[in-house]
Amino acid sequence: MSDFCIEEELKKLPGSPGVYIMHDAFDTIIYVGKAVNLKNRVRSYFRAGVPHTAKIEKMISLIDHFEYILTDSELEALVLENNLIKEHSPKYNTLLKDDKTYPYIKVTVAEDYPRILFSRQMKKDKSRYFGPYTSAFAVKETIDLMNKLYRLRTCNRFIKEGEENASGRPCLNYHMKQCMAPCTGNVSREEYRSNVEKALDFLNGNYGEILKSLEKQMEEASERLAFEEAAEIRELYFSVKSIAQKQKITDYEGEDKDYIGIASGEKDVAVQVFFVRAGKLIGREHFLLNDCAEDEKGEVLSSFLRQFYAGTPYVPTEIYVGEEVPDRTLIEEWLSKKKGRKVLIKVAVRGRKEKLLELAGRNAALVLSQDAEKIKREEARTLGAVKEIENLLGIPSIERMEAFDISNTSGFANVASMVVFEKGKPKKSDYRKFRMKTVTGPDDYACMKEALTRRFEHGLKLQSGEEPSQDSFVKFPDLLLMDGGRGQVNIAEEVLSDLGIHVPVCGMVKDDNHRTRGIYYQNVELPIDTRSEGFKLITRVQDEAHRFAIEYHRSLRTKAQVHSVLDEIPGIGEKRRRALMKAFTSIEDLKAADVETIAALPEIPKNVAEGIYEFLHAKDDEKKG
Repeated sequence: MSDFCIEEELKKLPGSPGVYIMHDAFDTIIYVGKAVNLKNRVRSYFRAGVPHTAKIEKMISLIDHFEYILTDSELEALVLENNLIKEHSPKYNTLLKDDKTYPYIKVTVAEDYPRILFSRQMKKDKSRYFGPYTSAFAVKETIDLMNKLYRLRTCNRFIKEGEENASGRPCLNYHMKQCMAPCTGNVSREEYRSNVEKALDFLNGNYGEILKSLEKQMEEASERLAFEEAAEIRELYFSVKSIAQKQKITDYEGEDKDYIGIASGEKDVAVQVFFVRAGKLIGREHFLLNDCAEDEKGEVLSSFLRQFYAGTPYVPTEIYVGEEVPDRTLIEEWLSKKKGRKVLIKVAVRGRKEKLLELAGRNAALVLSQDAEKIKREEARTLGAVKEIENLLGIPSIERMEAFDISNTSGFANVASMVVFEKGKPKKSDYRKFRMKTVTGPDDYACMKEALTRRFEHGLKLQSGEEPSQDSFVKFPDLLLMDGGRGQVNIAEEVLSDLGIHVPVCGMVKDDNHRTRGIYYQNVELPIDTRSEGFKLITRVQDEAHRFAIEYHRSLRTKAQVHSVLDEIPGIGEKRRRALMKAFTSIEDLKAADVETIAALPEIPKNVAEGIYEFLHAKDDEKKG
């Protein structure tokens, strides 16, 4: 933005709360910050004599222009800052390297016959949620155990009291004694919900009653000489005991708390979070923050708190840290609003809480030491590999690479895939699929020309402002990788030339065994060490482009197959067809299903399921005849 004069724009800044956004000369957002007074805060970056860390000094040297958004309050500015950081991942903000979602146990108490489910989200749907937990495996193991103990249903049928199908046949789980079969009217709502209450008790950590009950059942089975039954009960008994022992008590006050310890390495900072729920340590998780070891620990904690709790649906009532946090009152206000009750951030200085926080810090330090070698290996695989490709091609800076591939079967459903790697890692949110609109028959060159033209024409429209720019196409690659040699490269260069775009193009050449052999660039096939990290990265990119194209093509073939047959079945409209295509991946899967399985879909009544079954098997009989 050449006509932007920083000195003049600084004079126009308002003394109001808001968010400021720093851009470099390429219009890339490099930093986002909030301020209670935009004028004072933004000016401080450019004022002589104001001390800054080396990282911020580097950021300031790259600022070409800035913009700002006014807000009504500092709290609104904090929320907007979080959203913008998450959306743009600015290079000079302290960023979490992890993006985790935590599992919950969901009990659908609003249903007449509730179920216990695994969930990654906590919604306002009248269900009871327990968690978050840190191990998905442990959650699934616990759900499986509770269903065995309390014989609750696992199907997705809609069952309402008084509308049970008393004449229906129960599923296999009933015969395995793992379900009370409420779908058949085999159990009253009161009796079923009595077991649900016991399950809720279990999830609240009350294991005593079920352990006593299992002990009694074991003794009774042994007295009857039913040793096989006794052995099964014993397995359940020890499973319950194992889960009970994992719930290590660490805080006798019974509140929900998070303990956050941090440790600094040479460049990065590790954060360890201990999750205490109802007074019990249910798990821990670590996070890494980039290039902020020089920053004050309080500032690092502030960035972490805002990013972490913006991304998790659950907020505890108390959060313990080892350093005073800037904007603590503001962050507490934000978290309290999010939770719907008072949330406090406390600095632990003595006693049991301080020891637990110290333990979290020691674990964070351990993560840094253990991950140092792993991080080096990962950097060699990614950034190191990109550097090797830069040196091989003589291109100064490659951050984003895009690769394309074509897939078809004798010209049926021509498709193209576009995969994106940034800093040597796949960026799957930017992957795109193309179904050919102008090409019929098996013509890979024509397909590639159409896919590239559509990709870059759309990108030019986004860059010119003709269309909204929140799209991966707005950013052009630093290197374009084609699945093939001279022919594919020539097609790409022709498309780019016609559109007036300059992007280096190289081909990923394969040998007679369809394995990556080398790189074709500027009319020359360049030799490359097949043991190098650069070569391995090129192979990964090529394999990923091929995989993505094949998967898309396969899904189109499958849907076309299912769609054509379903259209012939009486009673199957658009809604039912969609439900069947979602539940069954192929026509063979649908044929293999029995009437009860098909009727288990909410959209398919029993008589329609019978019609589907008869139609498909009648067609098989016709073929055999």
